[in-house]
Amino acid sequence: MRILALIIFTSLSLSIYGQIERIEPPFWWKGMENTQLQLMLYGKQIADYQVEIPALDSITIQKVENPNYLFIDLDLAKVKAGKLEIQLRKENKVQSKFEYEIKVREQRSDIESFNASDVIYLLMPDRFANGDLSNDAHPTVTEQPNRSHKDGRHGGDLQGIIDHLDYLEDLGVTALWSTPLCEDNDSKVSYHTYAQSDLYRIDPRFGTNQQYRDLADGLHNRGMKLIMDYVTNHWGVEHWMIKDLPESDWIHQFAEYTNTNHRKEIHSDPYAAEQDRKELKEGWFVPSMADLNQENPLLLTYLIQNALWWIEFAQIDGFRVDTYPYNDPEPMTVWVSAIREEYPHFNIVGEGWMHSTIHLSYWQEKSPIAALQGYDSKLPSVMDFTLNDALIKAFNEHNSFWEHGTTRLYKNMQNDFLYTNPHNVVIFAENHDTNRINDFYPRIENYKQLLSVLLTLRGIPQIYYGSEIGMTGKKELGDGDIRRDFPGGWPEDKQNAFLKGERTPRQTRYFEFTKKLLQWRKTNTAVHYGKTLHYIPQNDVYVYFRYTEQERVMVVVNNNTSPQNINLERFKEGIANYTKAIEVSSQNSYSLTSSLEIPAETVLILELSL
Repeated sequence: MRILALIIFTSLSLSIYGQIERIEPPFWWKGMENTQLQLMLYGKQIADYQVEIPALDSITIQKVENPNYLFIDLDLAKVKAGKLEIQLRKENKVQSKFEYEIKVREQRSDIESFNASDVIYLLMPDRFANGDLSNDAHPTVTEQPNRSHKDGRHGGDLQGIIDHLDYLEDLGVTALWSTPLCEDNDSKVSYHTYAQSDLYRIDPRFGTNQQYRDLADGLHNRGMKLIMDYVTNHWGVEHWMIKDLPESDWIHQFAEYTNTNHRKEIHSDPYAAEQDRKELKEGWFVPSMADLNQENPLLLTYLIQNALWWIEFAQIDGFRVDTYPYNDPEPMTVWVSAIREEYPHFNIVGEGWMHSTIHLSYWQEKSPIAALQGYDSKLPSVMDFTLNDALIKAFNEHNSFWEHGTTRLYKNMQNDFLYTNPHNVVIFAENHDTNRINDFYPRIENYKQLLSVLLTLRGIPQIYYGSEIGMTGKKELGDGDIRRDFPGGWPEDKQNAFLKGERTPRQTRYFEFTKKLLQWRKTNTAVHYGKTLHYIPQNDVYVYFRYTEQERVMVVVNNNTSPQNINLERFKEGIANYTKAIEVSSQNSYSLTSSLEIPAETVLILELSL
């Protein structure tokens, strides 16, 4: 596949400006730490015009291969908030003019970025709840609603999320991660929105930009946080700029279509061939997603400013960055650094689906592994896929083999010395690309084991929508099966699991257990930032402690199908001077003086007391 650089573009939204069909960013703010702003102007043969901004003494204009673009560099240090007049001139006459708004910067809320005190709730908006039936289709985008098709658009939207914030608050989650919400104009399977076609516009089938801000405000009013799913590696081939490229190297192009090799470990491979590196970074993720060239300085600035614009406009609290190792590492360091310079406490987690802590830890800032190559990603957080591997296997292995069962968890934790900050690693058992955890573990006993471990290990736990009511789905049946509609999110649904009185007995058991642990976790600082002490599993019983000077939690994981009795003398270092405990889920009391019996396939979360 080779995309030509100058495909004619039709029907752009800002034709009211005459010659200017688009200007991005659509507005900016006075008072940003970096006063430099690059405007992108788009319109037919716009490069034939001179640009003047009377309020500014000097501007820098960059022309590119495509005469339909101009890039203008401004210094806003001495500019007051308000309207800037921008003139297009030809032959010393003003042919067109328009106003560009510099807004007064808002005071950021005092809500911190997401951290280890949070539990993240991941949802797919198209499959969560349909709060506005009128936007299921829209004249400016192609795909129509088809709820009967598992890969069609089902109509879930921002209003549906906003309508159920009380549900999320009651459940006990503290941060919301939605898969991307910006426009995706693919003709089919556009509901996942990872092939974005406009980075400054919420997909109209989800709602409006203002509704996204309303979602953030609704979360903040409840002390909760919003994490935006950001994609730097690729845009959809329906993106208006891909259809009319500013420059031929805006994206990676080959004589014939070239797919990425998906071998993310190449970055930290000391023996990797350059050809393999090139295919990883420059090959396309899939044919419908054009691979972006972050080494192009204009594109990199565009991505930086777009990220800052969404943070400032929507007041969002963090980024999850898709397919992080597929990007070019050096420009991405610039991207991350620019965001953190503007928002020093803003957390960013990169997704890198790898099965070795060595390769995962390479991407967390100040990595000793990356330092061997002279590289520092500046990226604060990564996703712990190796713990995911352990969690989905451990509770189906009832044995005490050297590598299996709870030993998987123990050995994963042994590798934490590779992370510069294991507390800032996102941990999970499932997401929108994996089997549902309730298909790995159909019995609620195993779900309880898994959730108890997930919520007490170091890091930032993430759960997936619907698992808290026992929802299932199999990856081998297609992505649509692991992304089913939440029951009750549509007016025609026969049963509404958002409501306590309408949940089935099975859904109620799942929900109440999940809620109890999530609400408890909010209150316990030992499982947020406490130190970890753990013991070698014996007879498939794994014991670990999370503790601070003020609090101490003992977690006992019995992975056997029969009760186990442990001698507490072995755990004196962890128990310290404590003599009693309350188990979080059952509220049963325990004495810590001699031995402890653990029921079959059970995790005891014990809050210790004197």
